[in-house]
Amino acid sequence: MVNIPSSSEIEDLIRAKYPLIYVVSPEEARVEKELKAIGLRRGRKFITWSITEGFVSSPDDNLTDSKDPLRALEEILKYESKALFILRDYHPFLKDPTIVRRLRDLGKELKVKKHGGKHVIMLSPLLKIPSEIEKELAVVDFDLPGREEIGICVQSLLKSLPPSRARKVREDSRFGERVVESALGLTLEEAENVFSKSIVRDGDFNLETILGEKKSIIRKSGILEFFESSYSFGEIGGLSTLKEWLSKRYNAFTSEARAFGLPLPKGILLIGVPGCGKSMTAKAVGAMWQVPLLRLDVGKVFASLVGSSEENIRKAIKTSEAVAPSILWLDELEKGFAGLGSSGMTDSGTTARVFGSFITWLQEKSAPVFVIATANDVSALPPEMLRKGRFDEIFFVDLPQPSERAEIFQIHIRMKKRDPAKFDIPRLVASTQGFSGSEIEQSVISAMYDAYDDHADIDTDRVVKSVQEIIPLSYTMKEKIDYLRDWARTRARQASPPKDVDLDDMDSDVRQLEV
Repeated sequence: MVNIPSSSEIEDLIRAKYPLIYVVSPEEARVEKELKAIGLRRGRKFITWSITEGFVSSPDDNLTDSKDPLRALEEILKYESKALFILRDYHPFLKDPTIVRRLRDLGKELKVKKHGGKHVIMLSPLLKIPSEIEKELAVVDFDLPGREEIGICVQSLLKSLPPSRARKVREDSRFGERVVESALGLTLEEAENVFSKSIVRDGDFNLETILGEKKSIIRKSGILEFFESSYSFGEIGGLSTLKEWLSKRYNAFTSEARAFGLPLPKGILLIGVPGCGKSMTAKAVGAMWQVPLLRLDVGKVFASLVGSSEENIRKAIKTSEAVAPSILWLDELEKGFAGLGSSGMTDSGTTARVFGSFITWLQEKSAPVFVIATANDVSALPPEMLRKGRFDEIFFVDLPQPSERAEIFQIHIRMKKRDPAKFDIPRLVASTQGFSGSEIEQSVISAMYDAYDDHADIDTDRVVKSVQEIIPLSYTMKEKIDYLRDWARTRARQASPPKDVDLDDMDSDVRQLEV
């Protein structure tokens, strides 16, 4: 799928004589600069209108200083020259049925030859279109600035600074590239502001300052969270097959991989037992690949206002593409799209439309955005999500095997600044049959509390005692876990290698858990 620049798409619509165009962007000045350039190339005057200023044009245009939104449409029809009319923030007035009707009439009238060459472009940061007029409007989501525009912004700032400032960028071209990459996903104004802030604070471009501002800006949406992670694969026990698969795709986003002929990896779906490392794996991949990890809260996508949910998912997708290469993490996917089957009766089809937009993007996306989705309940997932082509691979994350439980115990004991060699690991493994990784972690933490309360240090006996106080999910949710295993046997790839020697059969005086 070929990505056409937004400015080229708008120019094509003007050449094709589209009378009504809706441009979605918060960057009013940047978009108007592009529209003005298009007007010059196409021989059309550039005229703006807003509720505060009315029409802004040259004196000889003879446009009345009308700030009335309905009267403004009448003035556009009477205007006798070819022009681009930019209606700033016109979307609130589309709630008025009179204006909607007049806008529809205007669209038809501008197609008549005597009114040809005039185009109405509504410019707004929000997409708010009543259903009555959606077929008459061409909608363009204006792209956020790319590497070239951000690079020009950096060079412009450098020219305004004395040679003694921002020396690192001047002397290190690779650092300059990283500065540009760190600002991807911001508007041009946001990038200019954070660059200036970095210079004022540090005397040079500082990646931490830029990324810190970027995280704050992305979080303002309330939908995407810029997730910082210090996890590494070394802190995740087991799952060696999954780790190896992800490690092989570490360099898949490079230009060398494209030259070799490798396609961009799309993503993975992790299905399995709760508490077995699915979410932790997503965090570790972000840290290992050293790319932005954006967590999408699907529940926050669904807003109360009609049309807001669809706009939210588009905004989330565009932001993740703007900061690419990036990782888009969707945790507990099945909960986010719950109620899809009854969407038409309960929410006028909003869930179905949002889901449709997401899976279409998942199938067709060309930007280097790697999607990691996790789910605990496969029966609640829409079948469309599991179709081949949505994800590169579907992995099943089962309860840890004995050797994996040994590794998990060693990791958590080491994280508590204790020596695993001083613990009876085989005994701990034998006592945790059917335990998940998170349950093993909690047994160690609980033993730490007991030891601290007794003014003693943690040891094997204390951990075993805390294990005996935990009833694992494998017992309380046995039927669901058995169903998951049966489903995954022929439909998913195992995240761990084939089962090893079962240490649970070892002779042990540890109490066997019963339900």
